[in-house]
Amino acid sequence: MEKDIMANTIRLCGTVEGKPNFSHISRNRKFYVFPLRIPRLSGAEDIINIVCDEELMRAIEPNEFSMLRVQGELRSYNNKSGVGNKLLIFVYASELTFCDDEPENKVILKGTVCKQPSLRLTPLGREICDILVAVNRPFGRSDYLPCISWGQNAREASLWSVGDSVELEGRVQSRSYIKNSDGVQEHKTAYEVSASAIEKLE
Repeated sequence: MEKDIMANTIRLCGTVEGKPNFSHISRNRKFYVFPLRIPRLSGAEDIINIVCDEELMRAIEPNEFSMLRVQGELRSYNNKSGVGNKLLIFVYASELTFCDDEPENKVILKGTVCKQPSLRLTPLGREICDILVAVNRPFGRSDYLPCISWGQNAREASLWSVGDSVELEGRVQSRSYIKNSDGVQEHKTAYEVSASAIEKLE
């Protein structure tokens, strides 16, 4: 893995899937959100929500179906509204540029294991480990990011303990699922980092 990196970096290159919509106001700044579609080599696609401030949005004015390169951080938000997922995962953009490059989806995280990793088998018999990583950011805040690893990496991650400092490299992916609530089926989307390289830091 790359060394001497920030604790949380993400680089994406994909297609704007919808028009930017107003998201929220923080510290007297307006923020907007739009979905970015990124194809995988397998033919599947991930649709990731991008959040950026009004100044950055006006500087580039992305339109639907524009190809964009996004650089920033992967972040989480504890949704207390009772509507939608409890943990919202999105990309906070620090740079937006038009591009005509190959699709890209790369995230690097340095953080702390904040929940005991859980090793399990998929229905097809593959080993997978669920890891929740806390990544610090300024002003005493942290992002809690769900990650998964596979095979040998999964077995290694399952030996980690709460409080261990770790580094992961991979891609952020979206996954659709159906939740049954009081007999009513809800279609939801989960986001997680699929780690292709992991390391426990001393």
